[in-house]
Amino acid sequence: METAEFWTTIEAARSAATADKPFAEALTDELATRTKEDILRYQERFDEVSGAVYRWDVWAAAYLIGGGCSDDGFMDFRAGLIAQGRDWYEKAAAVPDRLAEHPAVIAAAGAHHDEALFDEETNYAAARAFGRVTGDEEDFYEAWTEYEASSDRLARGSGDMGEDFDFDDAAEMHSRLPRLAALCLGDIAGQGLPEEA
Repeated sequence: METAEFWTTIEAARSAATADKPFAEALTDELATRTKEDILRYQERFDEVSGAVYRWDVWAAAYLIGGGCSDDGFMDFRAGLIAQGRDWYEKAAAVPDRLAEHPAVIAAAGAHHDEALFDEETNYAAARAFGRVTGDEEDFYEAWTEYEASSDRLARGSGDMGEDFDFDDAAEMHSRLPRLAALCLGDIAGQGLPEEA
């Protein structure tokens, strides 16, 4: 599955999602109409797209939005970012601080909720769709292991994550992600921290 087709699949699921049918369920439905090979190719592209934002600056954004973010939480955040569609994904990949403009992030910050953009279920859409095709979700994991072994894929998260920094240092977070930190942590001046010159 090429990148354009991957994003077309994501958009089809976004269009089919409703209040009663979350995105991950709509994505599973969409993928279940495909062949087993197509589902494996989707998973390959999903891992690639997720791995491309496996970076400290994106993790810092997740940390601010989620009020903290574990390894597993960051996997769910990246899945949720993909679920927002190509436009938001590319904005966040280029400048994670742009997530301060995302309506769900703004609403969640105002309501003091920390689940905006985290979507664990999206991680499992391919496995669930594969299970619908074969009759057993466990078939996916065996097929995926074989698929990975036969491809030249790079390991997820094997790229350069960029510069590591302290997510618990409010001044550092305000410096690196000023709009998102102001939204999630409050105004830097209101925290008794030195303002930037």
